[in-house]
Amino acid sequence: MSPGPMQILIIIILVLIIFGAGRVPSIMENLAKGINSFKKGLKEEDSSENGNSAKPPMIENEGDNDLTVIEDRSEAKHKQSKASKDKEKSGAKD
Repeated sequence: MSPGPMQILIIIILVLIIFGAGRVPSIMENLAKGINSFKKGLKEEDSSENGNSAKPPMIENEGDNDLTVIEDRSEAKHKQSKASKDKEKSGAKD
């Protein structure tokens, strides 16, 4: 059973009473942005299944709160292996 015109009118009046006429456009705008974002996400998922998407850059934490973006994943692996070797050497000296 689908809602009739009178039921839709009652729902619209209740929404206007609850949220006010000023907030309804901003609510609809946010709803539209959410729907568009969802559709965009679906398109990106479809393209990634086809193998057309690029890998996102890796983010590496170096020290306190210093983040570094690494574009090349092989560079990240090299830095990780070098850091682990440095730790092994410093651990052997102690």
